[in-house]
Amino acid sequence: MIETIKTLFWVSRPISWINTAYPFAVAYYLSTGVIDAPLIIGTLFFLIPYNLLMYGINDVFDYESDLRNPRKGGIEGALLEPRFHRLTVVAAVFSSVPFVLYLTFVGTSESTGWLYFFLFTVIAYSARGLRFKEKPFLDSLTSASHFVGPAVFGLSLAGADLANPNFLLYLGAFTLWGVASHAFGAVQDVRADREGGISSIATVIGARNTVRFSFLAYLIAAGFVALAGMPNLLWAAVPYLVIVGRHWNITDATCEDANRGWKLFIWLNFFAGAVVTLAWI
Repeated sequence: MIETIKTLFWVSRPISWINTAYPFAVAYYLSTGVIDAPLIIGTLFFLIPYNLLMYGINDVFDYESDLRNPRKGGIEGALLEPRFHRLTVVAAVFSSVPFVLYLTFVGTSESTGWLYFFLFTVIAYSARGLRFKEKPFLDSLTSASHFVGPAVFGLSLAGADLANPNFLLYLGAFTLWGVASHAFGAVQDVRADREGGISSIATVIGARNTVRFSFLAYLIAAGFVALAGMPNLLWAAVPYLVIVGRHWNITDATCEDANRGWKLFIWLNFFAGAVVTLAWI
């Protein structure tokens, strides 16, 4: 039992819990100004079950490529033994269902539509037969939706106006930030993914082009923030541009070098994500 709990704990990527729970909690609370059951239950859902669903499905269907990836087995991702595959999927689904049913009951048709849409992208990203993660560019866009989604759902659940022009600009910035982060993260796995037969934006257009695409996406995201009337937040993009820019001339043969920058991203995202979410709201 202890081994099972420990395994599920690491599969859920505890270092990423805040990246999904925080956007929902802040979006909902700043829109309503109250601490109520939907806020608490929604935050708990996006803290653990949502991540277990997202990463658990990923670890089950990516097992073969993960075996060839030296990064797996630690803070950057679990190497899930086959004997835990069925258990992980069952735990991910059954831990999510009660929360989803509650959020459906207290929500509107709009908020429920958003919730189900983003849950679909979580499953479609890795599940056999869909595998959005193996469709170049769609992989990065879908990955971004995993973190933008909780905020969008939180705003919708709170009754906020999602058609507000500034909201759309911040949504674009937040999405591009997620796209850029995913694309850059895929660079370090170019060789491992190719050996495992997995396609990604980086395996298709190459490590160097992916780094440059990521740089451009961060730059455009910063531009959207400025257009939304928050030019003072442009500095938040500087660390990302510097980190990505250092790998401007990376090659497929040296793709693993990008891991140094990615490790910085893991911690930088805590701060930058908070800034972007607060500015967005």
